[in-house]
Amino acid sequence: MTQIIISGAISFLVAIFLTPLLIRRFSAEGLGQEIREDGPRSHLRKRGTPTMGGIAILAGIIVAYVATNIVGTINGKGGFTVSGILVLGLTLALGGLGFADDYIKLAQSRNLGLNKKAKLIGQAAVALVFGFLVLQFKDEYKLTPGSTHLSYIRDIPTVDISLGAGVFGFILFMLFIYILISAWSNAVNLTDGLDGLAAGSTAMVMGAYTTITFWQFRNSCEVNVEPGCYSVRDPLDLAILAAAGLGGCLGFLWWNAAPAKIFMGDTGSLALGGLVAGISVASRTELLMIIIAALFVIEAASVVIQVFVFRTRGTRFFRMAPFHHHFENGGWAETTVVVRFWLISAMACITGMALFYSEWLLTTGV
Repeated sequence: MTQIIISGAISFLVAIFLTPLLIRRFSAEGLGQEIREDGPRSHLRKRGTPTMGGIAILAGIIVAYVATNIVGTINGKGGFTVSGILVLGLTLALGGLGFADDYIKLAQSRNLGLNKKAKLIGQAAVALVFGFLVLQFKDEYKLTPGSTHLSYIRDIPTVDISLGAGVFGFILFMLFIYILISAWSNAVNLTDGLDGLAAGSTAMVMGAYTTITFWQFRNSCEVNVEPGCYSVRDPLDLAILAAAGLGGCLGFLWWNAAPAKIFMGDTGSLALGGLVAGISVASRTELLMIIIAALFVIEAASVVIQVFVFRTRGTRFFRMAPFHHHFENGGWAETTVVVRFWLISAMACITGMALFYSEWLLTTGV
């Protein structure tokens, strides 16, 4: 537990002190966000706000994760694990893709960065590497960081995405991992449209997963095989990483809350989406994540619905998508939308954790 608290604290401190340095540096160099002309008119005043603040979140996560595990190794209380490194690698890889997107936007002084094809190729490449590696590195209990089984709170034995084995099964699993990574990274990216919305919501999700993965660690089948134990590899390291994500988001949120002094940019939103996707795979809770991170699902679904209705009927289902802009255009103040969406996110996290704990109670018969 101490390691988890230390990880969150270090990440928070790095992010909260690094972010103002980035604000000053980016402001001096004129690295400001361009605002889409077809967006809410109230957002035009945000033009020129420094972006790429996700660098501070990532720095907090990296420093916290590395420092905590170095101390753990020295003290003989844990250390670096394959699961943690793979999820961190996924997060950084998508952060790098987001950085390239942000850089192009700034270089061309417009709100369009990488084209869809480039993003597709980038996300596919990252997904291929991650999907392959999570099925490698068996430990002494034959556990790999990931599983080909679809998971809710545990792996679902009857639902094997790879249909057993073979080349076709491998392709199916890779496709599943790509969809998962692409969906979560784009969902967080779409949510990052109001001051503090994505950072605050992701902090809640990471807080929920810090609790869940720590509980998996305390009730791991590697420690004691008994009813209700979890067959998850390296849950303590996942908890340390989730805590680092929580701390980094909170430290950044101090400066990103309305009126935002800096935006996280795609550097932050794609990276955090990768963190969400990676932890869901490594903790064997892919379907549970849909409940806990329901706000991101709602935001992404609103865009899908808007595009579908417009293409099939020629009309708009929402005033504007993503969903948060629908309420802004309906007269809600930005801070009102953010706080109410935070409440939705909090309720989703509580619901998800309640389902997780209820399943454990039913399984153990407590």
